[in-house]
Amino acid sequence: MTVEKKENGKEITLLPIGRLDTTTAPQLETQINAVLDKAQQLILDFEGLEYLSSAGLRVLLSAHKAFMKKGSGKMIICHVNETIYEVFEVTGFLDILNIE
Repeated sequence: MTVEKKENGKEITLLPIGRLDTTTAPQLETQINAVLDKAQQLILDFEGLEYLSSAGLRVLLSAHKAFMKKGSGKMIICHVNETIYEVFEVTGFLDILNIE
């Protein structure tokens, strides 16, 4: 997996490309933690994401909790394909995360 980053002021977009699984989840977690303090809005663009495992879900939940604890800012997940959307649906993450 690779993670592209785009910054537009306090809006930061991360684009993970490939598979978000046990092996690659720490890489995305590191990228999220690196921008957590300066991002007013974090956009996770899943257009290039092919697979999402439970390890990836843990990273997303952890990031969501960090943004909620911060008290300001917003985390948005966009361009989710059908397979990953189904994972969010089955796990109940549609009710937790902001998915557009």
